[in-house]
Amino acid sequence: MLLNRLKLFLFFIAIALVVGFVSAFLFPPGAWHAALVKPAFNPPNWVFGPVWTTLYVMVGIAGALAWRWDPQSGAVKVWYLQLVLNGAWTAVFFGAHQIELAVVVILVLWWSIISFMKRTKRELPSAAWLFFPYLLWVSFATLLNAAIAVLN
Repeated sequence: MLLNRLKLFLFFIAIALVVGFVSAFLFPPGAWHAALVKPAFNPPNWVFGPVWTTLYVMVGIAGALAWRWDPQSGAVKVWYLQLVLNGAWTAVFFGAHQIELAVVVILVLWWSIISFMKRTKRELPSAAWLFFPYLLWVSFATLLNAAIAVLN
């Protein structure tokens, strides 16, 4: 039983990490991104990898908790949606170079994070709390994305 639980958590963590790593591999920032005018609050590039890796692990754990609670729940469906939107943002921003459209995608991602938290806060407060740093980071990323859109 414990081994099955561990496998489930590792599976969900792997899903989240794969989405992040594959989207980053397929759509690296590159010269286009380096040439953009960025706001003064833009973090150094080395910050993004460790932050996103940590967040993906937390997102994976939250997804596994939601799955264990009810695999057919709205929370699980929203968990998958936020992961698709997360990968889509990378494709739109870094791949298609569509900064303004990326703002729309990240706003929907932000909404999906809030939706997951609302759906899990009563029965799975730990899952909701695991999403809180993700919400904070995506809020910051939304501001950053919007600022880059205005500056470019």
